[in-house]
Parts: sequence; structure tokens; C-alpha cells
Amino acid sequence: MLVERFLQRYIPHDSVVVDVAGGYGEFTSHVRAARKIIVDMNPDTHAAAAAGVEVRTVDVRFLGGERDLLGAVDVVFVSNFFEHLKSADDLLAVLAGCRSLLKEGGSLLVIQPNFRYCFREYFDFLDHSLPITDRSLTEALIASDFVIDEIVPRFLPFTTKGRATSPALLRAYLALPFAWRFFGTQLFARAHRGAGAA
Repeated sequence: MLVERFLQRYIPHDSVVVDVAGGYGEFTSHVRAARKIIVDMNPDTHAAAAAGVEVRTVDVRFLGGERDLLGAVDVVFVSNFFEHLKSADDLLAVLAGCRSLLKEGGSLLVIQPNFRYCFREYFDFLDHSLPITDRSLTEALIASDFVIDEIVPRFLPFTTKGRATSPALLRAYLALPFAWRFFGTQLFARAHRGAGAA
């Protein structure tokens, strides 16, 4: 529902799309694109990925090592991952790798818990290490030579494992952006690779 109702507008159907730390392929299962690739260290990703989705078992801090993809990707998607990184240096390494994959003008789409609005729950998960806000992500994107197109500090509600999401409720929520400022605790960011050195 999120892909169809919101994200797909930024992803042409003839795109090459990379889902960084894509897990079980929830995004790639629903997005319409010519070529879909998940990069994730989880060995279970291969079995879970939908038919036609490529899986690469690669440490996402070293995306620049995927030589055949350098400068060949239209859209890189990252969802609920940066908070799992151990340091700001790791974040900058991942962003540099994302940029290296993108064509000039290619888009980076990020959905991310915003520590400013979910600080009470942020560290309820043992694997959450790095606090990220819309402001710190903006700084990191600029430092990584991205051109920022859009930052929505309050987008989706913070979700927890096991919580069911009603498609009808999500559809209604996405259609009412004024509600985001009251319930949104995750951010949405869209940036692109401008002209310049790789």
C-alpha cells in the first residue's frame, strides 16, 4: 500500500531500483520497476525475495564494490535501516555507496524513524544504535554530495514488530498529509545525485 500510494510516484516503471538492507523484500515485492535488486547480508533474503528480484549478499558499507552497478541505478531505497548503524562514519559510508550506484539525477528515497519525535521508543530495540533526526540526516546528505529535494520530518507513525497495519487505515492516512504532523514520527527524505565527481 505504501509503495502503490506514495513511493511509486518517484519510481518510473523502467527504472533500475536497489533496495539497501531490503530484508525480506517487502518493498521490491510491490514496486513496479524494470530491474529490482536487494542488497542485504541476511542469508534468508534469497529465499524470501519475490521472483525476478536479484539478491546480493553484500555489506552495505561497501556498495562501491558492486562495480557493475556503479552509475547505473535510477533509484536507491532505504527504509528503517540507518538507526542500526554503529556510527556516523558508517552512515556516511553507506550514503557514499548509495551515491556511487546512482546515475546522475538518480534518486535516493529514505524512510527513517526520526529521533526527535520517537525518542521514547527509539531504543526499545536492542539493535537501534544511531539516533537520526531530519536535521542530522540533512547534514549527512549534504556532506555526501546529495542534492536534497524534499524532507518530511513527520511522515509515518513509528511502528513496532507485530503491530498489524490496516491497508484501509494506511490508505486514508497517506491521503491526509495534515494528519502526519500529529502522528508522524518517521521521516521521509528524497534526494538526488547531482552533476560532479563520482
